[in-house]
Amino acid sequence: MIRILKYGEVDKEQIFARAVPEVNVTDIVADIIATVRREGDRALLSYTEKFDKATLTSLAVSDEEKREALAAVEPEFLAVLERAAANIRRFHEKQVRSGFILNEENGIVMGQKVIPIDRAGLYVPGGTAAYPSTVLMDAIPAKIAGCREVVMVTPPGKDGKLNPAILAAAHVAGVDRIFKVGGAQAIAALAFGTESIPRVDKIVGPGNAFVAEAKKQVFGTVSIDMIAGPSEILVVADATADPVFVAADLLSQAEHDRLASAVLITDSKALAEAVRDEIERQLCTLPRAEIARASIDSNGKIIVAKDLDAAIEVANALAPEHLELCVDNPFDLLGSIRHAGSIFMGKYCPEALGDYLAGANHTLPTGGTARFSSPLSVDDFVKKTQYTYYSKDALRAVADDVARFAKREGLCAHARSATVRFENEAKK
Repeated sequence: MIRILKYGEVDKEQIFARAVPEVNVTDIVADIIATVRREGDRALLSYTEKFDKATLTSLAVSDEEKREALAAVEPEFLAVLERAAANIRRFHEKQVRSGFILNEENGIVMGQKVIPIDRAGLYVPGGTAAYPSTVLMDAIPAKIAGCREVVMVTPPGKDGKLNPAILAAAHVAGVDRIFKVGGAQAIAALAFGTESIPRVDKIVGPGNAFVAEAKKQVFGTVSIDMIAGPSEILVVADATADPVFVAADLLSQAEHDRLASAVLITDSKALAEAVRDEIERQLCTLPRAEIARASIDSNGKIIVAKDLDAAIEVANALAPEHLELCVDNPFDLLGSIRHAGSIFMGKYCPEALGDYLAGANHTLPTGGTARFSSPLSVDDFVKKTQYTYYSKDALRAVADDVARFAKREGLCAHARSATVRFENEAKK
């Protein structure tokens, strides 16, 4: 059963503690990466047989497989995918940046170019659940950014096939190439390339502990979006909130995995108790009740604060992945929120709306990293390059200043590179 804690009366460790995976996979992942670098496709096929119990002759998804998947998906769901994609595009198109130019009158030109990365790699999890929403959220910003190629990897089922919904989402999002491989080995393939899978410039997308560790180990060879931890939801609610709604929203994240975190902060003891009881009632009706139960019992908590100001203080300290403001006037609180991955406003904006349809991205910072990082966006798929032009007269005017600065740092060659261009003038 979920715990009820009173803020200010219990040790802060109980308030701010987070679930941490206990398994150490560092050495296992390092060995997988080294093997993929050495053996390429042969290693990927071997690992796929070992971990996914699928025997493959080819890693690439064929055009025929894509056509079969589209035919297998009901038209109603395909329409939902299209609607979600349209919302995601509309939101992310507002994020597109332009470069700038500074033209000075004395022969100086400076500027910045915004350039899309050439090739983006998307990891889409498999296992206990399939996530076509992740395909849309990760691929569409990359396409809007202008990436030349978007490559997707995802683990196959035991029959060697991919979930049709995953392939349908890839079609809707415009993914260019798809490969049937998952786990740390898929991250290694994207980072270093194999005979079949091209090397990418950036890897994005969530995964299990092995995927997260692999992303950490290949960072520097390629860029990554973030190291994603267990899913989190934090609901701030007052006495007017409906306990049925709040319990449902907490369970929506608890069913992700056993380490997921579901937290309610409220200024109402009555609501806290009603939500606790409602969680118990709803939990036993869930198909993934075993997973949700483990999450709620181990990592769930209800925090009773003296008022909403104190509730927001705790929310900012936790810096959650998902933050719901289940109050009548959520915009009154919005200005006080400093740290959250994504904020859901009001009593009729469940976090699941953001997972699937609203349009804001659902690939979000976890584990308190919202203190310094942001949701996945178009910015993740571009880089900035700056440029500078000085005319001869413009350099002449500042050459001595450059030299003086360089000599102060003990870098005489730097200094001379600025003054040497005018030595002959000084001799005349």
